[in-house]
Amino acid sequence: MDLRLVIFCFLFLLNSCARSQENKNYTLVGGFCEGCEAVLEYGTQDLNAVDTLPEFNSAENKLKVTGTIYKEDGRTPAENVILYIHHTNANGIYPTRGDEEDWAKRHGYLRGWIKTAGDGSYTFYTQVPGSYPDGSNPAHIHPIILEPDGKYYYASAYFFEDDPLLTSDHMEDPPRGSNGIVKLQQTNGMTLIERDFILGKGIPKYE
Repeated sequence: MDLRLVIFCFLFLLNSCARSQENKNYTLVGGFCEGCEAVLEYGTQDLNAVDTLPEFNSAENKLKVTGTIYKEDGRTPAENVILYIHHTNANGIYPTRGDEEDWAKRHGYLRGWIKTAGDGSYTFYTQVPGSYPDGSNPAHIHPIILEPDGKYYYASAYFFEDDPLLTSDHMEDPPRGSNGIVKLQQTNGMTLIERDFILGKGIPKYE
């Protein structure tokens, strides 16, 4: 085959894939969510099941956030699901550098994305967040889910079970995705929290 034809076919396929990505239909489900569009802001990053957020290596209280995302049946691992998280630093601030764009202006740079592999697992390496400086909220981590078919929604925040600021007012009924109250465990020189998600669980009008 002529080399020019090979190059043309390759470029055509590449452009078609790019257009397919751009034209993918994204649908917010589960009601209003301010900032859920941030799950779409990973750009050209090559996502995998593990992500390390900024300042992990220098953090005093390192944190591993891990678990498995399951399909609606609660048993089958869900592949190619994107999970986005963001949270405060140890001082309860969403830190910025001043050059942020889009939702990073609000969420700060302590944020990241994973895409589950065949076993549905995910892991983030980050730091233990702090509560807001005014003491108005317990420490927490915000998760947002993007499913392969384009549906996206927020799940209930991760809260820490022994946080004295945590009350029933912070808990959603029913929980979205799964129960967000997690236990802080110590392992291998860092804090560990484990939480699984079930796609669509507790999400209004999910179908």
